[in-house]
Amino acid sequence: MCGLIAYFSTDADRVDDGTVDAVRAAQNCVRHRGPDENEAWWDTRAVFGFNRLSFIDIEHSHQPMPYADGRYRIVFNGEIYNYLELREELTAAGATFATEGDTEAIVAGYHLWGEDVVPKLRGMFAFLIWDTQEKTVFGARDPFGIKPLFTARLADGGLVFSSEKKAVLELLGGSDAAGGVDAASLQHYLTLQYVPEPATLHRGIRRIESGTSFTVVDGELTTRRYFHPTFPIRPVAKDEQQALYDRIADVLDDSVRMHMRADVTVGSFLSGGIDSTAIAALAKRYNPELLTFTTGFERQGFSEIDVAAESAAAIGVEHITKVVTPQEFAESIPLVVWYLDDPVADPALVPLYFIAREARKHVKVVLSGEGADELFGGYNIYREPLSLAAFEKLPRGILRALGALSTKLPDGMRGKDLLRRGSIPLEQRYYGNARLFRDDELGFLRSRDPDLSHVTVTRELYERTRAAGYDDVTAMQYVDLFTWLRGDILVKADKMTMANSLELRVPFLDPEVFRVASTIPVDQRVTKETTKYALRRALEQIVPAHVLNRRKLGFPVPTRHWLAEDLHDWARQVIEDSDTDQWLDRSQVLAMLAAHRDNQRSGSPVDYSRKLWTLLVFMIWHGIFVEGRIRPEIPATVYPVRL
Repeated sequence: MCGLIAYFSTDADRVDDGTVDAVRAAQNCVRHRGPDENEAWWDTRAVFGFNRLSFIDIEHSHQPMPYADGRYRIVFNGEIYNYLELREELTAAGATFATEGDTEAIVAGYHLWGEDVVPKLRGMFAFLIWDTQEKTVFGARDPFGIKPLFTARLADGGLVFSSEKKAVLELLGGSDAAGGVDAASLQHYLTLQYVPEPATLHRGIRRIESGTSFTVVDGELTTRRYFHPTFPIRPVAKDEQQALYDRIADVLDDSVRMHMRADVTVGSFLSGGIDSTAIAALAKRYNPELLTFTTGFERQGFSEIDVAAESAAAIGVEHITKVVTPQEFAESIPLVVWYLDDPVADPALVPLYFIAREARKHVKVVLSGEGADELFGGYNIYREPLSLAAFEKLPRGILRALGALSTKLPDGMRGKDLLRRGSIPLEQRYYGNARLFRDDELGFLRSRDPDLSHVTVTRELYERTRAAGYDDVTAMQYVDLFTWLRGDILVKADKMTMANSLELRVPFLDPEVFRVASTIPVDQRVTKETTKYALRRALEQIVPAHVLNRRKLGFPVPTRHWLAEDLHDWARQVIEDSDTDQWLDRSQVLAMLAAHRDNQRSGSPVDYSRKLWTLLVFMIWHGIFVEGRIRPEIPATVYPVRL
């Protein structure tokens, strides 16, 4: 796990001392991702900077790494879990190795197999290979987007890539040089709570999409999608169900085994739910001294510490906890947003930051349960097609009438949202797990484009699901792979752990696990009573009974209460200090904050906390990356950085 930065000028010899110095300076922005080593390499057309957080072949495998007598140079962020098997296959094919690590397996594979090496990689990755002979670049990002990669074109025509956007901003020269705030991305952010790939909140900076490889030839960037997730669902007869559950358990055990490969200690996050508990229980098979970590809050109903401790005791692992106070929460937010690069309005980011910081005191790697919900049908919203089945049988005219009726019902009234959502097709009502501002609720946004909505983000995805003949539940899961998973879940997992120089590994997001999960029929994913049905059955012999059917919580955050109580004055100050009038009507935002406090005091069911949080995170992001008014104090890394 590391931080990389690269500059390429493949159509001319543009690299000089100034270019190298600029890349080295920008490299400092990602020092938290790799404090163990800090190295650079360059020639007349390319500059590589690399900050290493070392786990495998620690004494060797230094990057930027040469291969084939120096023909290639590679920088690689991530882990390849099947590197031992790949090295064996490559050796049989004639490859030679100077190290014992996974980085060399990638570049050796590219040397022998070309772009076909990418589908063979079982892991999380973002890498760049410079061919000094052909003056070309090849790179790729892992199928699900676990590891990030940003890119931009500089004023001199060269291309820059980095693990973090802030390093790209540094090379470009700031927000204005990066094209300023992208109005369309801001509108999407307010709807989705994240900026969808490949865009960022700056017009001039993009992301390489998950599941794509790319080349740079004569200065031109070309991308190609290599990962096309499909769901070849197979019916399962009653007498075949146990075989399915066994297959799920076996593939998860194998994935955890592979993810435990490291020359350092591996721990595990433990939230108290079935996903993280399963990973921890399986990990203990390969590390009997496993440490687990969880976080929570002092407020009742917003902490999983007790149930996580009970789970840890049941599976026999040592457990470490961290309680976050409202004051710690508020004080950390500018720093958390700085690490994020782009705003993600998920309050769970903050407790994740704190538990990662605590875990880093004890281990260098943690396993976690991200991805289980998207692959196995774990979100309650995936059951919605079952509850809306009756609406599917109604004539279009009646559906329109029900939709109109829903607009006349008061906010918070039971059944209002059910009527509204039942009256519109899936493509319009579902755009991911975060449902924040609807298009008709964006009156405070000064630059709102009435022709732009969440449908523009998901339209092509739904076209693919319809062409494949997927049912509504499978279509929702497919959409989430390209939106919610890579836009929210994996961004917060990567950024909050790497902020603390901690590597997070996600065994559920393994190609072999997906291969099994993608075949599970709908009735083995969601029922009217539960979610992840097949996964729960598969884990009956792995996780404690009290966790097996427990309601999903994750890392719940009491923002609803805090924004009306402990953090109300803090939130008002953030809004009043913000210089975002170009984008937002701040008077409306202040009115929303006051209304939220009044609602909570009166016992009203109307809750604006998630909407307010989305706006507050944007204002803090704007204060850091656009105004330059907010300057978080960046902690020293765990180990000294050699620059």
